[in-house]
Amino acid sequence: MKQSRSSLITIQRFLLRSFQFVIMFLAVIRVRATAAPLNSAYTAEEFEFYLTDSESKLLLTSSEGNNAAQAAASKLNIAHATASVTQAENNEAELSLSLSQSDSVNSVDSVESVVNDPDDVALFLHTSGTTSRPKGVPLTQHNLLSSVQNIKSVYRLTESDSTVIVLPLFHVHGLIAGLLSSLAAGAAVALPAAGRFSASSFWKDMVKYNATWYTAVPTIHQIILDRHANNPEPVYPRLRFIRSCSASLAPVILGKLEEAFGAPVLEAYAMTEASHLMASNPLPLDGPHKAGSVGKPVGQEMVILDQTGRVQEAEVSGEVCIRGPNVTKGYKNNVDANTAAFEFGWFHTGDVGYLDSDGYLHLVGRIKELINRGGKLSKYYFACEYAIFCSFLWKLLRIF
Repeated sequence: MKQSRSSLITIQRFLLRSFQFVIMFLAVIRVRATAAPLNSAYTAEEFEFYLTDSESKLLLTSSEGNNAAQAAASKLNIAHATASVTQAENNEAELSLSLSQSDSVNSVDSVESVVNDPDDVALFLHTSGTTSRPKGVPLTQHNLLSSVQNIKSVYRLTESDSTVIVLPLFHVHGLIAGLLSSLAAGAAVALPAAGRFSASSFWKDMVKYNATWYTAVPTIHQIILDRHANNPEPVYPRLRFIRSCSASLAPVILGKLEEAFGAPVLEAYAMTEASHLMASNPLPLDGPHKAGSVGKPVGQEMVILDQTGRVQEAEVSGEVCIRGPNVTKGYKNNVDANTAAFEFGWFHTGDVGYLDSDGYLHLVGRIKELINRGGKLSKYYFACEYAIFCSFLWKLLRIF
């Protein structure tokens, strides 16, 4: 039985780098709801804006809660639920899911009867900056699938791969490039022992889980290099590649990373509106990787346009524009932004760059300066908890 699209709701939660977060995210999108993860460090005013703009129906947090988020939800009359997952001594999954209200969960159809649709909005995030109001970006199941397939393909991810997530999961970099692409490939994903990136435990985690790659922002790469120079590890994992994204990586840092860890460093280009990946340098097997370039388009069309919408030749700068199944269908409730962003039949990234004669993209600036603010998963345990949470969430969502 296919559920009505009107049954879709948005859920906010912030179990940012926890096993529970992963279970919650997958369960939410499985029951055709929309997941809208938020930074737990937001103020009450910021939570109020994001909860309002996303039209959230439920705030979902860990059992520890978040006072600022709960205050905002209470002010907006948004229900609050807490969720936690623990592993008992007998290796069974223990689930706790509770509402802050007196609503009861009635008997409903099994979650197995819920049929996902490619056009279901699975993820809702915001762009942000100092020169414009944050814009809501709805990403569908099909958007996410397309991006995940692109990431799997360009990096040849398989069941033999393993990675440690060092980035927050309320952004597409960590969530889609690190987590979802790995899970879709059947690869292993580990969450950092420290609960977040820590230079002192990063390589220990990487070695422990036989990591074959990792993705990070340039700042983290620099920290990792500094740690290596001042306090090298006794042993390092054998990496297939290192990935860098979300900001420009200086060629000198790229070279030092490759020299230090014996793996190619692949710089990539991504943004929320494209469900993350737009371009990437290839693995050595598939072609050269160029320092100073973010690589070739992956799984989508890409052109450089001038202000009249005319496609520019190689080596000529203009606005980077894309179109493809990974691109959002438009910003939420923002006609003006959509009119500007989708002019001439292309999505306009706001970035200025050029394609060289080999088809590699080089970024040279922004049209508008927007500033973004910025243990291993057991397959059996993961599957059990995921199924349980799907069932509980489906019952819970039927209340609202």
